[in-house]
Amino acid sequence: MNGPAEVKLELDDIQRGVISPRPTPYAATYLLFRIDERADGRELMRRASAAVTSAAESVSPLGETWVSVAVTCTGLAALGVPRASLDTFAWEFRQGMAARARALGDVGESGPENWEAPLGSPDVHVVISAVAPDPFLLDAAVDRARPAYDRLPGVTAVWRQDCYALPTETEHFGYRDGVSHPAVEGTGIPGSNTREAPLKAGEFILGHPDELGGVQAPRPDVLGRNGSYAVFRKLHQRVAEFRRYLKENSVDPADEELVAAKLMGRWRSGAPLALAPLHDDPALGADPLRRNTFWYEQDDPAGFTTPRGCHIRRANPRDASVAGEVRLHRMIRRGAVYGPPLPHGVLEEDGADRGLMFAFIGAHLGRQFEFVQTEWINDGVFFGGEDAKDPVAGSADGTAGYTIPRRPLRRRLAPLPRFVTTRGGEYCFLPSLSALRWLGELHD
Repeated sequence: MNGPAEVKLELDDIQRGVISPRPTPYAATYLLFRIDERADGRELMRRASAAVTSAAESVSPLGETWVSVAVTCTGLAALGVPRASLDTFAWEFRQGMAARARALGDVGESGPENWEAPLGSPDVHVVISAVAPDPFLLDAAVDRARPAYDRLPGVTAVWRQDCYALPTETEHFGYRDGVSHPAVEGTGIPGSNTREAPLKAGEFILGHPDELGGVQAPRPDVLGRNGSYAVFRKLHQRVAEFRRYLKENSVDPADEELVAAKLMGRWRSGAPLALAPLHDDPALGADPLRRNTFWYEQDDPAGFTTPRGCHIRRANPRDASVAGEVRLHRMIRRGAVYGPPLPHGVLEEDGADRGLMFAFIGAHLGRQFEFVQTEWINDGVFFGGEDAKDPVAGSADGTAGYTIPRRPLRRRLAPLPRFVTTRGGEYCFLPSLSALRWLGELHD
Protein backbone atom coordinates (compact mmCIF):
# COMPACT_ATOMS: atom_id res chain seq x y z
CA MET A 1 0.00 0.00 0.00
CA ASN A 2 1.39 3.37 -0.99
CA GLY A 3 1.94 5.99 1.69
CA PRO A 4 1.10 9.66 1.37
CA ALA A 5 2.79 11.48 -1.47
CA GLU A 6 5.82 13.52 -0.50
CA VAL A 7 5.06 17.23 -0.48
CA LYS A 8 7.34 19.32 -2.66
CA LEU A 9 7.51 23.03 -1.97
CA GLU A 10 9.22 25.66 -4.08
CA LEU A 11 11.47 26.69 -1.22
CA ASP A 12 13.54 28.97 -3.42
CA ASP A 13 10.39 31.08 -4.00
CA ILE A 14 9.22 31.26 -0.36
CA GLN A 15 10.61 33.84 2.06
CA ARG A 16 12.67 32.16 4.75
CA GLY A 17 10.97 34.26 7.40
CA VAL A 18 7.75 32.34 6.73
CA ILE A 19 8.94 28.95 7.96
CA SER A 20 12.25 29.21 9.85
CA PRO A 21 12.28 29.33 13.67
CA ARG A 22 13.97 32.38 15.13
CA PRO A 23 17.63 31.86 16.11
CA THR A 24 18.50 31.73 19.80
CA PRO A 25 19.87 34.12 20.92
CA TYR A 26 18.75 36.75 18.44
CA ALA A 27 18.69 40.40 17.44
CA ALA A 28 15.97 41.81 15.18
CA THR A 29 14.66 45.02 13.70
CA TYR A 30 11.46 46.19 12.02
CA LEU A 31 11.56 49.00 9.45
CA LEU A 32 8.34 50.57 8.14
CA PHE A 33 8.04 52.57 4.93
CA ARG A 34 5.49 54.72 3.14
CA ILE A 35 5.35 54.75 -0.68
CA ASP A 36 4.95 58.32 -1.95
CA GLU A 37 5.87 57.66 -5.59
CA ARG A 38 4.60 54.52 -7.29
CA ALA A 39 7.67 54.12 -9.51
CA ASP A 40 10.01 54.17 -6.52
CA GLY A 41 7.75 51.75 -4.64
CA ARG A 42 8.00 49.32 -7.52
CA GLU A 43 11.75 49.76 -7.61
CA LEU A 44 11.79 48.95 -3.89
CA MET A 45 9.99 45.66 -4.62
CA ARG A 46 12.40 44.82 -7.43
CA ARG A 47 15.42 45.47 -5.22
CA ALA A 48 13.84 43.67 -2.27
CA SER A 49 13.52 40.49 -4.33
CA ALA A 50 17.31 40.36 -4.39
CA ALA A 51 17.74 41.18 -0.68
CA VAL A 52 15.19 38.73 0.74
CA THR A 53 16.44 35.36 1.97
CA SER A 54 14.61 32.34 0.53
CA ALA A 55 13.59 29.24 2.46
CA ALA A 56 15.99 27.24 0.28
CA GLU A 57 18.93 29.13 1.80
CA SER A 58 19.27 26.92 4.88
CA VAL A 59 22.65 28.52 5.46
CA SER A 60 22.71 32.13 4.30
CA PRO A 61 25.93 34.12 3.77
CA LEU A 62 25.38 35.48 7.29
CA GLY A 63 24.42 32.21 8.99
CA GLU A 64 21.08 32.11 10.83
CA THR A 65 20.24 35.53 9.45
CA TRP A 66 17.51 36.61 7.09
CA VAL A 67 15.61 39.57 5.71
CA SER A 68 11.85 39.54 5.06
CA VAL A 69 9.62 41.98 3.18
CA ALA A 70 5.88 42.35 3.79
CA VAL A 71 3.29 44.69 2.28
CA THR A 72 0.03 46.01 3.70
CA CYS A 73 -3.16 46.24 1.66
CA THR A 74 -2.72 50.00 1.35
CA GLY A 75 0.83 49.27 0.24
CA LEU A 76 -0.36 46.98 -2.55
CA ALA A 77 -2.77 49.71 -3.65
CA ALA A 78 0.05 52.28 -3.58
CA LEU A 79 2.06 49.96 -5.87
CA GLY A 80 -0.83 49.94 -8.33
CA VAL A 81 -2.11 46.39 -7.83
CA PRO A 82 -5.52 46.37 -9.62
CA ARG A 83 -8.67 46.48 -7.49
CA ALA A 84 -9.85 43.19 -9.00
CA SER A 85 -6.72 41.56 -7.60
CA LEU A 86 -6.94 43.26 -4.19
CA ASP A 87 -10.49 41.93 -3.85
CA THR A 88 -9.16 38.35 -3.91
CA PHE A 89 -7.16 38.84 -0.70
CA ALA A 90 -8.56 37.85 2.70
CA TRP A 91 -11.20 40.37 3.77
CA GLU A 92 -9.52 40.82 7.19
CA PHE A 93 -6.33 41.83 5.38
CA ARG A 94 -8.24 44.30 3.24
CA GLN A 95 -9.82 45.88 6.33
CA GLY A 96 -6.57 46.13 8.29
CA MET A 97 -5.89 45.50 11.97
CA ALA A 98 -7.08 48.91 13.18
CA ALA A 99 -10.52 48.29 11.69
CA ARG A 100 -10.65 44.89 13.42
CA ALA A 101 -9.56 46.28 16.81
CA ARG A 102 -12.83 45.89 18.72
CA ALA A 103 -13.22 42.26 17.69
CA LEU A 104 -9.61 41.60 18.74
CA GLY A 105 -10.07 43.14 22.18
CA ASP A 106 -7.94 46.17 21.30
CA VAL A 107 -10.10 48.70 23.14
CA GLY A 108 -9.51 51.40 25.75
CA GLU A 109 -5.78 51.84 26.30
CA SER A 110 -5.17 49.26 23.56
CA GLY A 111 -7.45 50.98 21.05
CA PRO A 112 -6.10 52.33 17.74
CA GLU A 113 -6.66 55.90 18.96
CA ASN A 114 -3.84 55.24 21.44
CA TRP A 115 -1.51 53.36 19.10
CA GLU A 116 2.01 54.51 18.41
CA ALA A 117 2.06 56.49 15.17
CA PRO A 118 2.05 55.53 12.34
CA LEU A 119 0.95 51.98 13.28
CA GLY A 120 -2.55 51.20 12.06
CA SER A 121 -2.62 54.23 9.76
CA PRO A 122 -2.73 54.42 5.93
CA ASP A 123 0.92 55.52 6.00
CA VAL A 124 2.31 52.02 6.61
CA HIS A 125 2.92 50.34 3.25
CA VAL A 126 6.00 48.13 3.52
CA VAL A 127 7.54 46.27 6.47
CA ILE A 128 11.16 45.13 6.17
CA SER A 129 12.32 42.92 9.02
CA ALA A 130 15.68 41.37 9.72
CA VAL A 131 16.70 38.77 12.28
CA ALA A 132 20.14 37.47 13.21
CA PRO A 133 21.92 35.65 16.05
CA ASP A 134 23.61 38.84 17.33
CA PRO A 135 23.66 42.63 16.79
CA PHE A 136 26.78 42.50 14.61
CA LEU A 137 25.18 40.09 12.13
CA LEU A 138 21.94 42.05 12.33
CA ASP A 139 23.75 45.21 11.26
CA ALA A 140 25.20 43.24 8.35
CA ALA A 141 21.72 42.03 7.40
CA VAL A 142 20.33 45.58 7.49
CA ASP A 143 23.29 46.72 5.39
CA ARG A 144 22.41 43.97 2.93
CA ALA A 145 18.83 45.26 2.72
CA ARG A 146 19.72 48.96 2.67
CA PRO A 147 20.33 49.14 -1.11
CA ALA A 148 16.69 48.12 -1.56
CA TYR A 149 15.35 51.33 -0.04
CA ASP A 150 18.32 53.69 -0.02
CA ARG A 151 18.26 56.71 -2.34
CA LEU A 152 14.64 56.22 -3.37
CA PRO A 153 13.11 59.68 -2.79
CA GLY A 154 9.59 58.33 -3.29
CA VAL A 155 9.94 55.87 -0.39
CA THR A 156 9.94 57.31 3.13
CA ALA A 157 11.06 55.52 6.30
CA VAL A 158 8.36 56.16 8.92
CA TRP A 159 9.16 53.91 11.92
CA ARG A 160 11.75 51.55 13.35
CA GLN A 161 11.74 49.11 16.25
CA ASP A 162 14.90 47.33 17.37
CA CYS A 163 14.61 44.08 19.32
CA TYR A 164 17.09 41.85 21.08
CA ALA A 165 17.40 38.84 23.34
CA LEU A 166 17.62 39.56 27.05
CA PRO A 167 20.68 38.06 28.77
CA THR A 168 18.31 35.57 30.39
CA GLU A 169 16.91 34.56 26.96
CA THR A 170 13.42 35.23 28.33
CA GLU A 171 10.77 37.84 27.65
CA HIS A 172 10.21 40.66 30.17
CA PHE A 173 7.86 38.68 32.46
CA GLY A 174 10.70 36.20 32.90
CA TYR A 175 9.46 33.24 30.81
CA ARG A 176 11.63 31.44 28.27
CA ASP A 177 10.38 32.46 24.85
CA GLY A 178 10.36 30.77 21.43
CA VAL A 179 9.52 27.32 22.79
CA SER A 180 6.87 26.10 20.32
CA HIS A 181 7.03 25.69 16.55
CA PRO A 182 4.77 23.50 14.37
CA ALA A 183 6.09 21.16 11.68
CA VAL A 184 4.95 22.03 8.14
CA GLU A 185 4.87 19.45 5.35
CA GLY A 186 7.53 20.00 2.72
CA THR A 187 9.77 22.33 4.71
CA GLY A 188 12.06 19.73 6.24
CA ILE A 189 11.99 21.63 9.55
CA PRO A 190 10.89 19.44 12.49
CA GLY A 191 8.23 20.66 14.89
CA SER A 192 8.86 21.14 18.58
CA ASN A 193 6.17 18.58 19.57
CA THR A 194 7.18 15.18 18.22
CA ARG A 195 3.65 13.87 18.89
CA GLU A 196 2.09 16.39 16.52
CA ALA A 197 1.86 15.32 12.87
CA PRO A 198 3.12 17.92 10.38
CA LEU A 199 0.48 20.35 9.21
CA LYS A 200 -0.46 20.78 5.57
CA ALA A 201 1.61 23.41 3.80
CA GLY A 202 -1.53 25.34 2.84
CA GLU A 203 -2.12 26.26 6.47
CA PHE A 204 0.84 28.63 6.17
CA ILE A 205 1.73 28.99 2.50
CA LEU A 206 -0.81 30.26 -0.01
CA GLY A 207 -1.47 28.29 -3.18
CA HIS A 208 -1.13 24.85 -1.53
CA PRO A 209 -3.72 22.43 -0.06
CA ASP A 210 -4.59 23.10 3.59
CA GLU A 211 -5.99 20.79 6.29
CA LEU A 212 -9.45 20.94 4.69
CA GLY A 213 -8.12 20.22 1.20
CA GLY A 214 -8.78 23.76 0.01
CA VAL A 215 -6.32 26.03 -1.75
CA GLN A 216 -6.31 29.72 -0.86
CA ALA A 217 -4.38 32.26 -2.91
CA PRO A 218 -4.93 35.81 -4.11
CA ARG A 219 -4.99 36.36 -7.84
CA PRO A 220 -3.17 36.39 -10.14
CA ASP A 221 -1.35 33.19 -9.29
CA VAL A 222 2.08 34.79 -9.68
CA LEU A 223 1.16 37.25 -6.91
CA GLY A 224 -0.53 34.92 -4.45
CA ARG A 225 1.22 31.57 -4.74
CA ASN A 226 3.95 30.85 -2.18
CA GLY A 227 3.05 33.93 -0.18
CA SER A 228 1.64 34.12 3.33
CA TYR A 229 -0.11 36.50 5.70
CA ALA A 230 1.74 38.02 8.64
CA VAL A 231 0.35 39.76 11.71
CA PHE A 232 2.71 42.19 13.43
CA ARG A 233 1.80 43.51 16.89
CA LYS A 234 3.71 45.75 19.27
CA LEU A 235 2.73 44.68 22.80
CA HIS A 236 3.72 46.73 25.84
CA GLN A 237 4.27 44.68 29.02
CA ARG A 238 3.52 46.03 32.49
CA VAL A 239 6.28 44.14 34.22
CA ALA A 240 6.09 45.75 37.66
CA GLU A 241 2.32 45.20 37.81
CA PHE A 242 2.78 41.57 36.86
CA ARG A 243 5.41 41.12 39.59
CA ARG A 244 3.16 42.77 42.17
CA TYR A 245 0.25 40.53 41.23
CA LEU A 246 2.38 37.42 41.72
CA LYS A 247 3.67 38.64 45.07
CA GLU A 248 0.23 39.69 46.35
CA ASN A 249 -1.30 36.33 45.39
CA SER A 250 1.35 34.07 46.92
CA VAL A 251 2.62 33.24 50.37
CA ASP A 252 6.35 32.96 49.71
CA PRO A 253 8.84 33.06 46.79
CA ALA A 254 8.33 29.37 45.95
CA ASP A 255 4.57 29.86 45.83
CA GLU A 256 5.11 32.96 43.69
CA GLU A 257 6.87 30.84 41.07
CA LEU A 258 4.07 28.26 41.24
CA VAL A 259 1.45 30.96 40.60
CA ALA A 260 3.54 32.26 37.70
CA ALA A 261 3.64 28.72 36.25
CA LYS A 262 -0.12 28.24 36.71
CA LEU A 263 -0.85 31.48 34.84
CA MET A 264 1.42 30.59 31.92
CA GLY A 265 1.27 26.77 31.89
CA ARG A 266 5.07 26.60 32.07
CA TRP A 267 7.65 27.38 34.69
CA ARG A 268 9.69 30.39 33.78
CA SER A 269 12.56 28.10 32.75
CA GLY A 270 10.36 26.80 29.91
CA ALA A 271 9.60 23.48 31.60
CA PRO A 272 5.89 22.72 31.12
CA LEU A 273 3.65 21.87 34.06
CA ALA A 274 2.51 18.88 32.01
CA LEU A 275 5.96 17.32 32.43
CA ALA A 276 7.09 19.03 35.65
CA PRO A 277 3.92 19.41 37.72
CA LEU A 278 5.39 19.84 41.21
CA HIS A 279 8.55 21.89 40.79
CA ASP A 280 10.61 23.58 38.13
CA ASP A 281 13.04 21.55 36.02
CA PRO A 282 15.48 23.97 34.31
CA ALA A 283 17.23 21.14 32.44
CA LEU A 284 13.89 20.15 30.91
CA GLY A 285 13.10 23.78 30.10
CA ALA A 286 16.39 24.12 28.22
CA ASP A 287 15.90 20.90 26.21
CA PRO A 288 14.13 21.61 22.88
CA LEU A 289 13.71 17.86 22.26
CA ARG A 290 11.65 17.29 25.43
CA ARG A 291 10.06 20.51 26.68
CA ASN A 292 7.22 20.63 24.15
CA THR A 293 6.28 16.97 23.66
CA PHE A 294 3.02 16.41 25.56
CA TRP A 295 -0.77 16.40 25.26
CA TYR A 296 -3.38 17.81 27.62
CA GLU A 297 -6.62 15.84 27.28
CA GLN A 298 -5.02 12.40 27.42
CA ASP A 299 -3.24 13.05 30.71
CA ASP A 300 -4.88 16.06 32.36
CA PRO A 301 -8.45 16.64 31.08
CA ALA A 302 -9.63 18.57 34.16
CA GLY A 303 -6.58 20.84 34.27
CA PHE A 304 -5.35 19.90 37.74
CA THR A 305 -1.79 19.97 36.42
CA THR A 306 -2.03 22.54 33.60
CA PRO A 307 -5.04 24.83 34.19
CA ARG A 308 -7.37 24.89 31.22
CA GLY A 309 -7.42 28.69 31.35
CA CYS A 310 -3.64 29.23 31.38
CA HIS A 311 -1.94 31.02 28.52
CA ILE A 312 -0.29 28.16 26.62
CA ARG A 313 -3.31 25.84 26.89
CA ARG A 314 -5.50 28.57 25.42
CA ALA A 315 -3.10 29.56 22.65
CA ASN A 316 -2.70 25.92 21.56
CA PRO A 317 -5.14 23.44 23.19
CA ARG A 318 -3.31 20.61 21.38
CA ASP A 319 -5.56 17.53 21.64
CA ALA A 320 -8.62 19.26 23.17
CA SER A 321 -11.83 18.03 21.54
CA VAL A 322 -13.97 20.88 22.93
CA ALA A 323 -11.86 23.41 21.02
CA GLY A 324 -12.95 22.13 17.62
CA GLU A 325 -10.34 21.02 15.14
CA VAL A 326 -7.24 22.53 16.72
CA ARG A 327 -5.15 21.96 13.61
CA LEU A 328 -7.28 24.52 11.75
CA HIS A 329 -6.16 27.24 14.15
CA ARG A 330 -2.41 26.59 14.37
CA MET A 331 -0.05 29.45 13.61
CA ILE A 332 3.64 30.10 13.48
CA ARG A 333 4.37 32.51 16.35
CA ARG A 334 7.51 34.51 16.94
CA GLY A 335 8.27 37.05 19.63
CA ALA A 336 11.11 39.52 19.91
CA VAL A 337 11.80 41.59 23.02
CA TYR A 338 12.13 45.37 22.85
CA GLY A 339 13.00 47.90 25.52
CA PRO A 340 15.31 47.70 28.56
CA PRO A 341 14.70 45.07 31.24
CA LEU A 342 13.20 46.20 34.53
CA PRO A 343 15.84 45.43 37.17
CA HIS A 344 15.23 42.30 39.19
CA GLY A 345 12.98 42.78 42.19
CA VAL A 346 11.73 46.26 41.20
CA LEU A 347 7.97 46.53 41.81
CA GLU A 348 7.29 50.00 40.39
CA GLU A 349 7.29 50.97 36.73
CA ASP A 350 10.17 53.22 35.63
CA GLY A 351 8.40 54.78 32.65
CA ALA A 352 10.38 52.85 30.02
CA ASP A 353 8.61 51.26 27.07
CA ARG A 354 9.27 47.51 27.07
CA GLY A 355 7.49 44.52 25.64
CA LEU A 356 7.32 42.21 22.66
CA MET A 357 7.11 42.59 18.92
CA PHE A 358 4.95 39.60 18.04
CA ALA A 359 4.65 38.08 14.57
CA PHE A 360 2.01 35.48 13.63
CA ILE A 361 2.28 33.76 10.26
CA GLY A 362 -0.41 31.74 8.48
CA ALA A 363 -2.56 31.47 5.38
CA HIS A 364 -5.90 32.11 7.11
CA LEU A 365 -6.14 35.35 9.08
CA GLY A 366 -9.73 34.64 10.11
CA ARG A 367 -9.56 31.09 11.42
CA GLN A 368 -6.01 31.34 12.68
CA PHE A 369 -4.99 34.61 14.32
CA GLU A 370 -8.43 36.21 14.72
CA PHE A 371 -10.09 33.01 15.92
CA VAL A 372 -7.42 32.35 18.54
CA GLN A 373 -7.44 35.97 19.70
CA THR A 374 -11.21 36.27 20.00
CA GLU A 375 -12.34 32.74 20.96
CA TRP A 376 -9.40 31.34 22.96
CA ILE A 377 -7.48 34.32 24.35
CA ASN A 378 -10.35 36.71 25.12
CA ASP A 379 -13.11 34.19 25.85
CA GLY A 380 -13.31 31.00 27.88
CA VAL A 381 -16.47 29.34 26.61
CA PHE A 382 -14.56 26.68 24.69
CA PHE A 383 -13.24 25.12 27.92
CA GLY A 384 -16.15 26.01 30.23
CA GLY A 385 -14.60 29.19 31.56
CA GLU A 386 -17.46 31.45 30.44
CA ASP A 387 -16.03 34.90 29.60
CA ALA A 388 -12.72 34.41 31.44
CA LYS A 389 -9.78 35.87 29.54
CA ASP A 390 -6.20 34.77 29.13
CA PRO A 391 -4.47 35.67 32.43
CA VAL A 392 -1.27 36.86 30.76
CA ALA A 393 -2.15 38.21 27.31
CA GLY A 394 -5.93 38.73 27.46
CA SER A 395 -7.83 41.99 27.57
CA ALA A 396 -8.62 41.75 31.30
CA ASP A 397 -10.33 44.71 32.98
CA GLY A 398 -9.75 43.98 36.66
CA THR A 399 -13.18 42.45 37.32
CA ALA A 400 -12.54 38.70 36.97
CA GLY A 401 -10.17 36.52 38.96
CA TYR A 402 -8.31 33.37 38.00
CA THR A 403 -9.02 29.84 39.17
CA ILE A 404 -6.36 27.20 39.76
CA PRO A 405 -7.98 23.73 39.90
CA ARG A 406 -6.90 21.93 43.06
CA ARG A 407 -8.11 19.14 45.34
CA PRO A 408 -9.96 19.29 47.68
CA LEU A 409 -10.63 23.01 47.06
CA ARG A 410 -9.84 25.12 44.03
CA ARG A 411 -7.65 28.18 44.51
CA ARG A 412 -9.05 31.56 43.51
CA LEU A 413 -6.71 34.46 42.74
CA ALA A 414 -7.57 38.16 42.82
CA PRO A 415 -9.10 39.96 39.79
CA LEU A 416 -6.66 40.23 36.92
CA PRO A 417 -5.50 43.62 35.63
CA ARG A 418 -4.41 43.97 32.03
CA PHE A 419 -0.71 43.11 31.93
CA VAL A 420 -0.25 43.59 28.16
CA THR A 421 -1.49 46.53 26.10
CA THR A 422 -1.41 46.85 22.33
CA ARG A 423 0.70 49.71 21.01
CA GLY A 424 -0.11 49.02 17.37
CA GLY A 425 -0.02 46.47 14.63
CA GLU A 426 -0.53 45.62 10.98
CA TYR A 427 -1.95 42.88 8.79
CA CYS A 428 0.58 42.18 6.04
CA PHE A 429 1.14 40.00 3.01
CA LEU A 430 4.49 38.23 2.66
CA PRO A 431 4.93 37.88 -1.11
CA SER A 432 6.98 35.14 -2.71
CA LEU A 433 10.24 36.16 -4.35
CA SER A 434 8.63 35.88 -7.78
CA ALA A 435 5.72 38.02 -6.54
CA LEU A 436 8.17 40.69 -5.38
CA ARG A 437 9.64 40.73 -8.88
CA TRP A 438 6.12 40.89 -10.38
CA LEU A 439 5.28 43.86 -8.15
CA GLY A 440 8.48 45.52 -9.28
CA GLU A 441 7.52 45.10 -12.93
CA LEU A 442 3.96 46.46 -12.68
CA HIS A 443 2.91 49.13 -15.19
CA ASP A 444 0.02 51.54 -15.11
